[in-house]
Amino acid sequence: MPDSTLLNRATLIIDQVTAEKPADYVLRGELGAAKYLDPEEKRDISHAVFAYYRWFGWLDTKAATQARVASALDFQRKFDADPASFKPEALAVRAVPAWVASEIDLTPAYLRHLQHEPTLWIRVQKEFAAALPRSLGNCTPAASALIPEALRPTALAYSGKTDLYKTSEFQKGVFEIQDLASQIVGHAAAPKPGETWWDACAGQGGKTLHLAELMDNKGLIWATDRNTGRLAALRKRAARAQVFNYRANTWNGGPFLPTKTKFDGILIDAPCSGVGTWQRNPHARWTTTPNDVKELAEIQLQLLNHAAGALKPGGRLLYAVCTLTKSETIAIADAFTTTHAAEFEPSPVFASDPSGHAQFFIQPHEFNSNGMFIAAWKKR
Repeated sequence: MPDSTLLNRATLIIDQVTAEKPADYVLRGELGAAKYLDPEEKRDISHAVFAYYRWFGWLDTKAATQARVASALDFQRKFDADPASFKPEALAVRAVPAWVASEIDLTPAYLRHLQHEPTLWIRVQKEFAAALPRSLGNCTPAASALIPEALRPTALAYSGKTDLYKTSEFQKGVFEIQDLASQIVGHAAAPKPGETWWDACAGQGGKTLHLAELMDNKGLIWATDRNTGRLAALRKRAARAQVFNYRANTWNGGPFLPTKTKFDGILIDAPCSGVGTWQRNPHARWTTTPNDVKELAEIQLQLLNHAAGALKPGGRLLYAVCTLTKSETIAIADAFTTTHAAEFEPSPVFASDPSGHAQFFIQPHEFNSNGMFIAAWKKR
């Protein structure tokens, strides 16, 4: 039984959570301000809050929040000890909302993966790939045969308890905290040194920085987002990582593009429902709706249609979303292919893939990561 102090602290967090103030947002604010808590206490609180939402479908809604948190932690312990004791039929109706079954194939492996604690992935700059695991410790290289070979030395699973943001290696820009699925997107893009690329929905720049490293900081990347706050965070991250071959600008996703430049490659990491992040962010399972999926699918297709004209002949267009819903993945890719058949042809997501698939799902249970979908085209 967890101690009452932990239950109280987790309850204080949960009682503030709403659809507009998600659990991860409240946790960052509360734990960031709680200077009196040590890192282990903060980890325990985060663990308890996320367990609450991971096992939300099993909890007694009439019980007090503290009792529900204790019950969720008990479910998590039982699951960690014996995942097979939780039947797929129960997971399919309790671990995710009912509407998801029409959008995702709810396999037993996927459902069980959702209930595990997520893996923390980091991306190390390639020149430090050999040294960082020794200095940081608790690092395991990505080894799955499904992962692009070029990515394996720089994608590391971290299992230690050190606050990575406070390490000297992070402060010097030696590594970034970036999920494996997002790292795979960079290798799917495979930009070459000297090329000109557009990261159209750059956010805080995780993929921008990865593209820059893959380009050996040679060439140019346009990084755009509709949110100026995210672009400000990108600039700070780029300065720490010593990345300077980029230009940051706003773009609202409309038909008026931020530049007249023609690009060798365009990456559209589009806003999406985030269903692929539900292991890491279980609260979102209970706030995401079918209407969200529908509205975002319309935006995703608009982004592709508006950005595609900025590609050079022979250029490469990549569409990526951290979701698994059919409406935001295959349906969007097929619609774009049909509409633009005269201008674009589907292209292999990975140059090294002998099968030449132009659409690729990163399944969370196969990669131990977020879920992601990638589609690629070449301009004729």
